[in-house]
Amino acid sequence: MQRSNSDSCYNLIVLAGPTGIGKTKISLGLAEKLGGEIVSMDSVQVYRYMDIGTAKPGAREKKEVAHHLIDIVDPDDTYNTGRFIRDASKAIEDITGRGRLPLLVGGTGLYMKGLLEGITPIPRIPEEIREKIKKQLKDLGNEELYRRLQEIDPVTADRISINDSQRLTRALEIFETSGRPWSDFLAENENDMDQEEKKYNPFKICLNCAREILYDRINRRTYRMIEKGLIQEVEGLLAMGYGPDLPALQSIGYQHMINYLEGIWDKDEAIDLMARDTRRYAKRQLTWFSRDPDIHWFRPKDKRSLLEAARSWLKKQVV
Repeated sequence: MQRSNSDSCYNLIVLAGPTGIGKTKISLGLAEKLGGEIVSMDSVQVYRYMDIGTAKPGAREKKEVAHHLIDIVDPDDTYNTGRFIRDASKAIEDITGRGRLPLLVGGTGLYMKGLLEGITPIPRIPEEIREKIKKQLKDLGNEELYRRLQEIDPVTADRISINDSQRLTRALEIFETSGRPWSDFLAENENDMDQEEKKYNPFKICLNCAREILYDRINRRTYRMIEKGLIQEVEGLLAMGYGPDLPALQSIGYQHMINYLEGIWDKDEAIDLMARDTRRYAKRQLTWFSRDPDIHWFRPKDKRSLLEAARSWLKKQVV
């Protein structure tokens, strides 16, 4: 049931959506009912020792349903779309080979796009340009570099956070090297894939709900993370020798707690800004997924109709 019309094409369910909307709970139910295993599509859950701030599934959830691509690299390792594609491809082939159904679950739209549509090769970034942009970030700060990105590549600027130093510098490096915006390379890849046989046959689901409900969920989840010990988790990471400038520790929540620990913000300010930036990130995620015409939209409370839609799709696939 997990193979499509072509012997080389894998069926899979994609469950996407903004942070905080409840993907974990719904994915567990889908996996249990459909005989599936979960492949994480989260760019931060790949890191070990970063549990609370990434809202990783707990031991009980991982015991109920097999999870892949969680806790696979250390925080000082470099993880990107290319590595995700390789790791996810292996996991999907393994799951399918055992007669199970892969469920790709998460909110990193670039990972989804890269896996399902491929990625266009981007010119190698010369070391001098990499160092130049890195120095500009240090000297000028994220805000100034983000304004520059808005001018040269507004499409990419719209999909990343002003605080996402890793992707911000990456976008500027690509433009500095090639004279072309990152978004052009992504659009090119989409056109190229139309001419090629695709490796995956996905049924794409995205969760959404009223904006005020989502934002309230995010605000409450932020406070729960603090109560569970996010500050202590960050202290532990720093004590282990992981530097605050690592891309992993520049992610939402970790960056905010580092700023609190370094005395840049007080505790209430750090929490408020963490919640605000999480809300903004959720908005960007929804904007990204809304551009995909193949996505089927459901509310988190519509579990039954979501399951029925997935089952109906599976029945139509070739055994």
